[in-house]
This record gives sequence, C-alpha cells and structure tokens, in this order.
Amino acid sequence: MIRFQSGFKRQPILKNIVDLYESPAAPACLSLWILTVPVAMVAPQCPERCHCTWESGEVQCMDAGLREVPRGLPEDTVSLHLEHNLIRSIPEGAFRDLPHLRDLHLSHNRIETLSSGALRHLSSDLRLLDLSHNRLRQASREEFGSTRAKTRLFHNPWHCDCALQELVETLNLEPETVNDIVCESSARGAGEGGRWEEVGGAGEHAGQPLVKLLDSGVNFCSLQRKTTDVAMLVTMFVWFFMVIVYVVYYVRQNQAEARRHLEYLKSLPSPRKAATETDTLSTGF
Repeated sequence: MIRFQSGFKRQPILKNIVDLYESPAAPACLSLWILTVPVAMVAPQCPERCHCTWESGEVQCMDAGLREVPRGLPEDTVSLHLEHNLIRSIPEGAFRDLPHLRDLHLSHNRIETLSSGALRHLSSDLRLLDLSHNRLRQASREEFGSTRAKTRLFHNPWHCDCALQELVETLNLEPETVNDIVCESSARGAGEGGRWEEVGGAGEHAGQPLVKLLDSGVNFCSLQRKTTDVAMLVTMFVWFFMVIVYVVYYVRQNQAEARRHLEYLKSLPSPRKAATETDTLSTGF
C-alpha cells in the first residue's frame, strides 16, 4: 500500500491513482489507464531496419537492404542516411513530411528514375543532397524543384541532353565532384563554329565530363531550339496552306452559286416578250 508522509496532501490525479491502486479492481483499472495514456507521452517510432539518434535527429538506414524510401520517418529528422541500399526510384513527396531535413544521403543505390517533383518538397534548409553512385541517366529541373543544397551527381551513367544541361547550370553542384559528371551517351550537340555532330555511346564525347564539354562550346539545347523552330515553320506552312485551300474553295463555291443564279435568271421570261404576247391575245379577241 502506498503511504504518504505527514505534511503532504494528495494531489487530485495522484489521489485517483492511489484510489485505483487500493481498489479491488486495481489490475483492470490500471491496465485501462495505461492504454489511455496521451499520445504525446509515447516515444516516437524509428522505421524498421533503421537506427535513430533522437538527440541529434540522425536516422541511419545504411546497408539495410531497403528497396524503397522507408515510411514513417520521424518528423524531426535532420540527417537521413539511405546509402548502400537497393532503392530504384524516388516517388513524389517522399520527403514531404521532413521539414527539418538538412542532409540527405542517397548514394550507392540503384536509383534509375526520379518522379516529377520527387525532390521538390525538400526543406529549404537542406545543405547536402547526395545522389552519386546510382543509375541515373536523365533528370530535369522539375524533379529537383528550387533546392539550393550542395548536390552530388557524379558516377551516374548520364545521357547528356538539353534537360541535363539546364539542370547542371541550375544546381549548386559540389565543386570537388563536378568533373566526375561524365556523359555515357549524348544527344546531338552544337560544337564550336556551329558544326553539328552526332554524339553516341561510342562517339567522340563519350566518357568526357559534361562541364568541360559545355565550357568548350558544346550546346545540347541548340538542337532542341532548332527542332522547335522547324516545327513552328511547318505549323505555319500547314496553317497558311489550309487558309489558301479554304479561300479557293470559298471562291469556287461562290462562282458556282453565281452561275446557277445567272442560269435561273436567263430561264425567266423577259418583260418585253411577255407584253407582246399579251397584246397578241388582246387583238385576237
């Protein structure tokens, strides 16, 4: 039995607990009370196969055999380590509920695709985004959003094209690794002097750093702009041709209507002829 020293008064909540403890139904009542403890008093959960350090906000899920970004990550996560796993894609909104995230490590996975806006919801306080040592071939600005974190993209089998060029020109790439963003294949690019050349997996630029190619004057967006201009010209020509066809058709239709109307007028009896016939009939009578 719980006893109190003299001079102390039972507080209301504590008194209720003591009364429950002293009652015959103490076990059942205490079990019910334990089950109704407020959620705020329950410690946050750490995702399976991960280790969480609550004091520093670090969540470590390295080399855990994960095939996707784990769910139920603590909202207070500051540093998230997902390297050395089997993750193949990053879905949209995967990190939406991590407003305090500052370091995101995704290296040494099998990431091939990033959903549209996959990294758009990253915290504005993000300092480091590591996507190195994956299987990324293509990426665009829409997938990264407006992040200004220091980004690592090296050791991926990149297909260098206009979208990747615009992305590289936008991101805050880590200077020490920028020369390791190498083109495994490429779209056609405009070289110095406006010369067009085909860049394939075994072409002249295969194995060369993207940044050095851009610095040398190669522009992978020139073909896209030229293609867009050609498409606009073709569209304008088709539109102009359709207008001409319509005008010709309209004129011919009007001419046909005019001929039919003229023939109809010719088929009507003239007023002079009608008057002569009337006079003849009057004389006969």
